[in-house]
Amino acid sequence: MTKTRENIITFLQTLRNTIIREIETFEPTKRFEKKPWTHINGGGGEIGLLRGDVFEKAAVNWSGVSGSQFPMQDGSGSFFATGVSLIFHMHNPHAPTAHMNVRYIETENGYWFGGGFDLTPMGFPYSDDTKYFHEMTKKNLDQFSLDLYPAFSQNAKEYFYIPHRKKERGIGGIFFDHYKTDDFSQDLLLWQSIGNQFLECVLPIYKKRVLQEYTAQEKQKQLEQRAHYVEFNLLYDRGTKFGFLSQGNPEAILCSMPPQASW
Repeated sequence: MTKTRENIITFLQTLRNTIIREIETFEPTKRFEKKPWTHINGGGGEIGLLRGDVFEKAAVNWSGVSGSQFPMQDGSGSFFATGVSLIFHMHNPHAPTAHMNVRYIETENGYWFGGGFDLTPMGFPYSDDTKYFHEMTKKNLDQFSLDLYPAFSQNAKEYFYIPHRKKERGIGGIFFDHYKTDDFSQDLLLWQSIGNQFLECVLPIYKKRVLQEYTAQEKQKQLEQRAHYVEFNLLYDRGTKFGFLSQGNPEAILCSMPPQASW
């Protein structure tokens, strides 16, 4: 394994461990269960899953896999892909679902970075939460270039759109794919900063919302909105498609599914 791959994997695993520790602070009696898996062609990953009293389902997964043919692009031959992907589905309907993914891919044609994160209120959007989430995201990206937030946030609007529902999945966020410039070191710093910033964008919102009172009717509304989340992930999400086409672990790929939903 090259030094670059080793360094990137170390960053991802450290990031994952940090996120797991922070989420467990919300759950005094619950801990993540970790389950390693092996990829058929090389490498593998580890599922980290918590079903708690605050986080109805939290999955924070790492993978690093390789193969002889990149499944999402013709003619690129062998590949290496590694990343961290997470999803938070909350018991309290006033606390939004959150998603984050950061990934690094090498093929015979070169490398690129991808990922991003977004926030999905399950029927109960709060303008102050939306404002905070986007302001924090913009502040981080502006350190690298004032062009990044407008581009990445527009990507999220387009990517997290549910055509058959004619709406965005949530309140947006940032999304980028096949990202690279002529400066690998700067690309890496940007990508790492996005992964490192995620918790700062979502945990203050959770601290405000997880103890908020809610009714059975509000819980039902959350379940109905979760159904739209399921539809997007199964029909349109590139990560889901890549996972199955690259013969990844179905249990890890489907960790993004909410524990309950209603149609």
